[in-house]
Amino acid sequence: MPRRKRNAGSSSDGTEDSDFSTDLEHTDSSESDGTSRRSARVTRSSARLSQSSQGHLTGKHERHFSISGCPLYHNLSADECKVRAQSRDKQIEERMLSHRQDDNNRHATRHQAPTERQLRYKEKVAELRKKRNSGLSKEQKEKYMEHRQTYGNTREPLLENLTSEYDLDLFRRAQARASEDLEKLRLQGQITEGSNMIKTIAFGRYELDTWYHSPYPEEYARLGRLYMCEFCLKYMKSQTILRRHMEKNSFLNYNVSCILTMPQYMRQGYGKMLIDFSYLLSKVEEKVGSPERPLSDLGLISYRSYWKEVLLRYLHNFQGKEISIKEISQETAVNPVDIVSTLQALQMLKYWKGKHLVLKRQDLIDEWIAKEAKRSNSNKTMDPSCLKWTPPKGT
Repeated sequence: MPRRKRNAGSSSDGTEDSDFSTDLEHTDSSESDGTSRRSARVTRSSARLSQSSQGHLTGKHERHFSISGCPLYHNLSADECKVRAQSRDKQIEERMLSHRQDDNNRHATRHQAPTERQLRYKEKVAELRKKRNSGLSKEQKEKYMEHRQTYGNTREPLLENLTSEYDLDLFRRAQARASEDLEKLRLQGQITEGSNMIKTIAFGRYELDTWYHSPYPEEYARLGRLYMCEFCLKYMKSQTILRRHMEKNSFLNYNVSCILTMPQYMRQGYGKMLIDFSYLLSKVEEKVGSPERPLSDLGLISYRSYWKEVLLRYLHNFQGKEISIKEISQETAVNPVDIVSTLQALQMLKYWKGKHLVLKRQDLIDEWIAKEAKRSNSNKTMDPSCLKWTPPKGT
């Protein structure tokens, strides 16, 4: 009987052919098969991810209807999500109980200073963040790379060991919260899977892929790409609008439009720190600046307090004989009009024999020095050496 033709690289009994050329063919086919297997593995994992609807990232639903709620996408199981949900609920209950106790202890005080428990928690968080890993080991990098090659964009990248456990837990909680909000919108019929989702966000020199749905206005949600200012987070429809929003200048030399300090953070130095930062930018630009008018009542109080400190510090360090308002303005970047108004409020400006004289009131300077000495080391101040910024051209 005639012999049946065999495939190259193998014999009828399954052993390899001794022919060298067929060995090469077998090697090439093996590499091709390996590539095909990897592609098939990615395809199968994508199919499993899209077909599996069991579980929910929040741990509170039996099924999910979007990738943001998929446990598998987040490299978790449905049971793990439920355990995490129980842990979050327990911590929320403990936090609410602690807050009620704090409220009972300080309900009669007007200024709600941090409680002893909050201070301890702040110290605990600082210690946890000190344990942040300095970098991934070679084995970890290989593990992360293998995960990426295997699953591609069908799975979230591995996030462990990239930051402290505390910050990673915060991020996981935010993911679950966002997924829960999305689920509520779906149940209300406000969104459907695959509808009106922005695909990418242009943020500075980066283009970011979106992970989750956000309820932007309809005229923005239908865009494929959203442009966002990396400084004020204003979102825009096109690069032209973004460019026009960025080249913006104040012809009246305003160095800030608005400063916001929430009530729970007032009287802690944040407002004055932001004011100081605005003048630091003016100094780098070699300009004098002033806040946009009109000032609110609280804004006027904050700025007058800041200008007072700037002037008293300048006068304390001044060693010359004649004081020039122009020189004060150039050194501090404070507008001369604001300097004059502050000197008048402090009764340090006098008109005598046709000239305006600046009176160096030592009592006010000594009072300021005493207050500075009493301030804690945690006083929020700007370090000019830490500013790494070059003013845009044409400003």
